[in-house]
Amino acid sequence: MKNKSIFITGGAGYVGSRLVPYLIKKDYNVTVYDIMFFGSSFLPKSKKLKVLKGDIRNSDYLRKACKNHDIFINLACISNDTSFEIDEKLSTSINLDAFEPMVLAAKEAGIKRFIYASSSSVYGVSNKKDVTEDHPLLPLTLYNKYKGICEPLLFKHTDKNFEGVVFRPATVCGYAPRQRFDLSVNILTNHAINNKKITVFGGDQLRPNLHIQDYCDFVELLINAESKKIHNQIFNLGYQNMSIKEISLIVKKVVQKEFPEIGEIPIVTTKSDDNRSYHINSDKVKKILNYVPIRSVEDAIMELCISFKKKLFKDTLTDDFYFNVKRLKNIKAS
Repeated sequence: MKNKSIFITGGAGYVGSRLVPYLIKKDYNVTVYDIMFFGSSFLPKSKKLKVLKGDIRNSDYLRKACKNHDIFINLACISNDTSFEIDEKLSTSINLDAFEPMVLAAKEAGIKRFIYASSSSVYGVSNKKDVTEDHPLLPLTLYNKYKGICEPLLFKHTDKNFEGVVFRPATVCGYAPRQRFDLSVNILTNHAINNKKITVFGGDQLRPNLHIQDYCDFVELLINAESKKIHNQIFNLGYQNMSIKEISLIVKKVVQKEFPEIGEIPIVTTKSDDNRSYHINSDKVKKILNYVPIRSVEDAIMELCISFKKKLFKDTLTDDFYFNVKRLKNIKAS
């Protein structure tokens, strides 16, 4: 069934900026509700899109805004560990304190299905070959810890009239109109092209990866999936599990091919205090929803290379538009 009304918190972020135009093209009516730390000029102009500047901590406004929508997708958060640590009080108020009131606001507004984007980083460090959804959550940071705490807070309020589903995406990569260059694959590609060298922090840490379009495809699947398949379920969502070192070698190969004028790109290894290392298993989503991501890390790198060639970016090493930490510091987010 098309023409569903979709309400997306954080819809003007990295993932949202790719998801929103995708859903509009698929004929959904979409409302973006976002605090607009990065603005919204990159979102498409469409009769099927409504853009609201709003804070998820304002439950009353949120409740009114999400009325007359079928699906609620929560992407809103202070995203990633370093951004979170700039102001832990701010980050806690958004990533944890606002979550349960937001769920209740959605339920009271008559939302039928609440989709929560958690994170595969809730697993922290694991030597297990394949980390499944029932693996203990061993978060290394408050950002990861709060993602995990919020999952049961959603399920606490679900019922036959208010469905809930959680997915734990891997580290996202690829192009989006509100591009981020502070995520592993994207960072390495940006530096290979513009610094003409790749700096690897650590290198042995295992990371699951997910192309941003596969993320969008999966969200649409959750919008339309049968209730009995997704209600009160948690799904890992990742594709290729690789070490940072392996990713750097793929970046080197693709960028050297696409930008031969750069020549040989050296890889420099340095120490890292980021110890997250895990290898997620996404068999459950294949078994229950028959979904398998199809786009590789190499596809994401190619997509970024094409975007650089089209000059879709500017000042990607310095402009705070591409870096969550820099922007939050510069605007003194509160």
